[in-house]
Amino acid sequence: MKHIARKRFGQHFLTDTGVIDAIVRAIDPRPGQVMVEIGPGLAALTQPLVERLGRLRVIELDRDLAARLRGHGQLDVTEADVLTVDFSALPGAAPGALRVVGNLPYNISTPILFHLLAHVAVVQDQHFMLQKEVIDRMVAAPATADYGRLSVMLQWRYAMENVLFVPPGSFDPPPRVDSAVVRMVPLADPPRIDVAHFSALVQTAFSQRRKILRHTLGQWLEARKASGDFDLQRRAEEVAVSEYVGLALRTQA
Repeated sequence: MKHIARKRFGQHFLTDTGVIDAIVRAIDPRPGQVMVEIGPGLAALTQPLVERLGRLRVIELDRDLAARLRGHGQLDVTEADVLTVDFSALPGAAPGALRVVGNLPYNISTPILFHLLAHVAVVQDQHFMLQKEVIDRMVAAPATADYGRLSVMLQWRYAMENVLFVPPGSFDPPPRVDSAVVRMVPLADPPRIDVAHFSALVQTAFSQRRKILRHTLGQWLEARKASGDFDLQRRAEEVAVSEYVGLALRTQA
């Protein structure tokens, strides 16, 4: 029976075989690797992945799709909201072991990225299909229109690249936006940073993008009696990720 895409789950099923092949080549799955697919849907990407891996864990919220997937002998199915899944506790999870892939629901893609950030220690790499404009923000350089909180919060911990453009016609039903695939590789030697403190700092900095930082981050630093040579006569998007990291390291408890 044909599965009808559910709007509340943000379902858009990938159908373009050329795009599927290109994504699989970008991921380059190898036998025995521990891989987790988020939102496998109708298994368009799942099948070519599991053929190369031998076994694959999938996380699916839609109970009808999860029931279908359980009929596949090579899949381990976790029926759950991905935001509730403890990736660090999944079978096979170990430092740098998990490869995570998925066509992420566009309506909750950013929360998923931040959820995975908490489990980055067990991740080898991540390949996700997302709205192109989200990936543009993820990989943006300072002093560009796309550079913002998401850029800083991910770039301090991952090396990222936009590896593939995916047009709306590659899906059923077609989304109203362009899509792309991003590769995210955790940095080998990240700074020892208090993530909650760093997040609060970055969120404050970008809270009023058009104002210079003296009016936003300056007050935040003053309230914490933090001083130093950080130039507050700039806008948030003019500050490099490394500078935000350095400021966080100097001001965290």
